[in-house]
Amino acid sequence: MTAFQTLNPSTLSREAFVRAFADIYEHSPWVAEKAFDLGQDASIDEIETLHQRMSDILLSANHASQLALINAHPDLAGFAAVQGQLTEASTNEQAGAGIHQCTAEEFQRFTELNEAYKAKFKFPFIMAVKGSNRHQILAAFETRIHHSADAEFKCALAEINKIALFRLLTL
Repeated sequence: MTAFQTLNPSTLSREAFVRAFADIYEHSPWVAEKAFDLGQDASIDEIETLHQRMSDILLSANHASQLALINAHPDLAGFAAVQGQLTEASTNEQAGAGIHQCTAEEFQRFTELNEAYKAKFKFPFIMAVKGSNRHQILAAFETRIHHSADAEFKCALAEINKIALFRLLTL
């Protein structure tokens, strides 16, 4: 088990806990609120335990809440990224994957795939990009666009939970 480096979640007030974990799930502080409301004990001072709690909250949420969380995520290499409008975590994640180094043709391909994906699935393509490069991301995009809507919805939730773990590991 991995302990948090910068805080002990079990010792935080509700307000401090929500503030610390509000954006672990992109613009969705309700996940942190529910995680706190399940009770505080020393077990949540372990990253994997708190991650499992938060993952379970997402996976047990109703479809509308899950969809809203999916839709809170920015497009990869999309307008928000180009305009500098991403959260700090999203900016760092996309930069770490080298998305900011895309050629004009690669940005165009991301734009085309983002538009086609959203037209088909009605939500943005989600991928935990840590450890990937822009070429791997484009390849995943080109594969996943052919999946069923149900498969992609489940995949988006799984990718969001991976993103959450990566974000928790930085604390």
